[in-house]
Amino acid sequence: MKLDDGLSFFWEGSNGKGVLLIHGLTGAPAEMKLVARNLHRKGYSVYAPLLAGHGVDARTLRRSRWEDWLESVERASDFLAARTQQVFAAGICVGGKLSMLAAERRPETIRAVAIYSPCFHYDGWDVPFYYPLLSSQIGWLCRIPLIDRLNFRETASLGIKDERLRRLVEAMGGEGVLEKFPGRGLVEMHRLGKTLRNRLPQMRTPTLILHAEDDDLSHPRHARYISDHIGAPHELRWIKDSYHMIHVDRQHRQVANFTADFFEASHAAAVA
Repeated sequence: MKLDDGLSFFWEGSNGKGVLLIHGLTGAPAEMKLVARNLHRKGYSVYAPLLAGHGVDARTLRRSRWEDWLESVERASDFLAARTQQVFAAGICVGGKLSMLAAERRPETIRAVAIYSPCFHYDGWDVPFYYPLLSSQIGWLCRIPLIDRLNFRETASLGIKDERLRRLVEAMGGEGVLEKFPGRGLVEMHRLGKTLRNRLPQMRTPTLILHAEDDDLSHPRHARYISDHIGAPHELRWIKDSYHMIHVDRQHRQVANFTADFFEASHAAAVA
């Protein structure tokens, strides 16, 4: 894994443990920096890689598939494993699902996972009415070439309740975060989610599920579904004063603390 894409970042820690931080669809490593700083202060090495197809434009993203994104996470786990004694992974939305699948495929490398705001499709209280409609029909719509040509925009809130932090994320536009995402992104998100649903009962990696009670993009039912169907030891916790982007919103420090506490407890249980 290379750091010469200009967007990925690695900060070496002091406790011999590392955390992969995986951004979401149309996102970029920069959005993981607030959680990264808090984990780094606790001694963790942190590595936020750029997912395949991301960081350039919608046309480039359109050419990538969810399997390419997963390969990025697996390669990143190798990078971090070579520099630390233990590896954990945390990701937002699509990044969380990728972290779970990477951990299932590499249980000897990734010891535990934290997923932030899991989402199989956009159905929160602030999404346009046609998003859920498209998502419910995406299985057959993905066969229509037109879906690849459509572009969608983020909601006005950007999934962030705090206006000051929202302006901070808006400023990240020059750091690889895309303002639009192609319909192909929804298709790949659907396919990734379908794969994860099928694998949930067989999963064994300890998993922390964090979801905002007031998530504007992803209904809390997504977090409950994972909690109800995953075969791994897990914990579901609710974030009370944030929207979808809990890792950059008002409770980002709490998110980092919950994450570190869970990783420490999971590691202790594994070696007991």
